[in-house]
Formats: sequence, C-alpha cells, structure tokens
Amino acid sequence: MSDENLAEIRNEKAKKIQHPKGKLTAYERLNLLLDEGSFSEIDQHVASDENPEGEAVITGTGTIHGRPVFVFSEDFSVMGGSLGEVVAKKILKIMDHALEARAPIIGIKDSGGARIQEGISSLFGYAQIFKKNVEASGKVPQISVVVGPSAGGAVYSPALTDFIFQVKDIGQLYVTGPAVVKTVTGEDVTFEELGGVEAHGTKSGVTHQVCETEEQAFEEIRYLMSFLPQSSSQKPPMFITEDEPSRVIESLDGFIPENRNQPYDMEKIILDIVDDGEHYPIQSNYATNIITSFARINGNTTGIVANQPMELAGVLDIKASEKAARFVRFCDAFNIPILTLVDVPGFLPGVEQEHSGIIRSGAKLLYAYSEATVPRVCVVIRKAYGGAYIVMDSIGLGADKLFAWPSGEIAVMGAKGAVEILFRNELNDSKKIEARTLEYEERFANPFIAAEKGYIDDVIMPRSSRKRLVRAFKILKGKNRKIKR
Repeated sequence: MSDENLAEIRNEKAKKIQHPKGKLTAYERLNLLLDEGSFSEIDQHVASDENPEGEAVITGTGTIHGRPVFVFSEDFSVMGGSLGEVVAKKILKIMDHALEARAPIIGIKDSGGARIQEGISSLFGYAQIFKKNVEASGKVPQISVVVGPSAGGAVYSPALTDFIFQVKDIGQLYVTGPAVVKTVTGEDVTFEELGGVEAHGTKSGVTHQVCETEEQAFEEIRYLMSFLPQSSSQKPPMFITEDEPSRVIESLDGFIPENRNQPYDMEKIILDIVDDGEHYPIQSNYATNIITSFARINGNTTGIVANQPMELAGVLDIKASEKAARFVRFCDAFNIPILTLVDVPGFLPGVEQEHSGIIRSGAKLLYAYSEATVPRVCVVIRKAYGGAYIVMDSIGLGADKLFAWPSGEIAVMGAKGAVEILFRNELNDSKKIEARTLEYEERFANPFIAAEKGYIDDVIMPRSSRKRLVRAFKILKGKNRKIKR
C-alpha cells in the first residue's frame, strides 16, 4: 500500500472519532500548519503490536513560508493519543533531526498522557522527551499547540517549549484531573475550569496565545514564524517595507497627558513607531501591566517590552517581571534586538507581593537584561522611578542606547513620596509641602538632569521616535551578539 493511501485510510478513520468532538485530525492539523503540499511524513510504517496500522503520533517535515520545520502531531484517535515507547521514539527522532538541521520544532498536543499499559516504559519515554526539550532550548524555536487534553506528564513538554498556543474549549493542560482534585482537595471543578484557556491564558501564564479555533491557532503560528529565525545561529528574516524609516509621527508630540497620573495606551505608541502599524503581542491576556510583543522596525524583527499605564499604572509585579524576563531571554537567544519603552512608577507594593517573591522575580528581569547581548535600545516615555527604572533596561544594565521624551521623569521616586520622606517635619504645613513638591517636580520631573550626567544619550521629540530608533538599531546591527564566557 502506498504512503498516500495509508495516510488517507488512517485520516478517514480518525475523522469519525475527532469530528463529532469538534476536533480536527492529526493530518488535517498538519495541512493547516504547513505550506500546501509540503508535508513529508517520516516513520509512517512504524507500528506496535497494539496498533499495527500506525502509532499515536504523526511525524515529519514541511515548510512554513518556504522555510523548513520539523513537526509531530499526536493522534487522539489511536489509544487516546497516549504515549508509549514507540510514540516516544518517533517524537525523539524528529526532534533529533530538527537539532541536526537547526530548524524549529512544532508539536501538536492531543493526548491523554502516559500509556498505562506500558508502565515504566511510557514514563521513561516522557523523561527522554523532556530532556530533549531542554537540549533544544535556546538552539531552535520550540512551539506547542494544545488542541486536546494534555494531562499528567504530558504537560511538561509544552511547558519546556518557547510558546504554547491553546484552543478554547478543546485544549486543556493539567497535572491532575478533576476527579483527583475532588478526591484530594474536595474542590469540584470541570476540565475547562481546571486547565482551559482562562486558567492558563489569564491566571497562570502557562499559555502564551489563546485561540478560539484550531484554524486560528495554526494561522497565528504561521504569523509568529515570520518573525523568528530558524535557529540561534541565524538572524530573523528581513522583510521589505514601504513604511518610511524617517516617518514623522506628529500625533505623538501631544500624546502624553499633562496630568502625570492620567493613564494612556502604550500600545498606541508601539503601533505608531513600528512598521505598518503591526505587532504581535505575546501573552496579551496575562500580566497586562506589561506588553511583550514582536514587531518590525525598518523590516527587522524587534522584540518590544513596554509598561502599560492602562493597567495597574504600569507597575512591575511578580507576573509582569517574570513575563518580561522570559521574553527578553528568548529574544537574546535568537538574535532579536530589544526595544524597551518605559513608564514605570515602581514595583507593586504590598505584603502579598513581598511574601510571594517580588524580589526574586525582579531579579530575574535584572538578570535577563544584564546578560542580553543583542542590540538594546530603551526609551523613557514618562515615569522611570527607583529600582523599577533600573530593571527596565537602564543604561547601568548595559542598554546600548537610551533616549527619553521631554515628558520623561527619572528619579528615585515620585514627587509626593519623596517630599513626604525628605520633609516629614513639614507635613503639617500644606503650603510648604506644596512648594516642596513643585520644587521637586521642577528639579526631577524631566530628563535633562540625567542627560547632563550622561545617563541618557539624548532627549528626543516624540514625533522623531521612529527615525531615531531606526538609526539606532542600524548602527547597532553589527554588535557582537556572542560573548565568550
């Protein structure tokens, strides 16, 4: 029987199981993900005694935008997509091929977990896959697509990859299922409540992108891939844009509110600065007080980290710090320059934050920026206070270029807090406190003091931001990305 006929027979059988559940088959998913006609299956004839017609995963190669990728798609129609010895060997083989070829790995997850019948062999298979995920980390991009259950040990392979896409209603991730939770804790919870998109896209941050349908998930993965290099040894693809590099953005000059405590939408600034008003946010539903996004500046992929004043005034908390740190480290691993837009009044105060480890989380962001060797440009938009300013890629952490808008405020803290500490003996005199506050604002609520001391390269007009960023990244393009340690 030909390979094509074997695949067709298997796919037709799978349709009868998957389609009534509102789910696609393993082959249908690969066809949506890859360029038309590019899929080439590997180990199609590999089988087991339990499944002589083929095991519970489809593996192979294909292209996305003409560039090679290595893929595996778990087949729930075969023993619930469970992982046994043969399944593990197929996945490991395709991952090895990807590492040898220095090309991305994309895994489509639809599995009930370890194959109980095989006992320790299935657990050993998972352990080997986890180890291979770690081996590939920082070398080739790894993407997981959760389009079905991913239970028990099956959750850790996606968690070790760079990006997780999860589809609403059909995709769940959980270590222990609702029945076990009920027995152990007494909590009554559904599969979706426990491990669905709300749980992981908004609360835990495990999932990077939440999708309404499978079709949307594969379309977005293809879009994401357009920003990424094939491996850590390559640069991201460059796109030709008709967006003028020196484009003046007059609307930005009056964009920042006169009231320093009034919020504004940082995303508007991002869309104005980048090519063609397009960017691709990562984890957009999680830790929304910080934005992490891919965009292009003069045709070059750029990773953007930006405080969002619309949410929690743009403060850094545990979730935002860890979200940004992970993103920075990915960009650094894969030769993606980083643009940081700063409007941060500080770290989120409170007992819960302190006891939950805000110090540790802030340190992660410090570490990520400090070790990053890719070109790094920072722009202070408004507030840049205290330790939070430092961790947002300040010049002291090694930012290559640091600009500030005239609205920039670089200080240890805001005027009110500073005056209350420095002049606590005058707190009963409202007129004196008001005068002290105005004096502090005049002295520190501008970027020129920092510029005089050389802590800022230049104070730039907002309208010229795109032109100055294009120029800065162009100059830094030849920066040595690899430091010998």
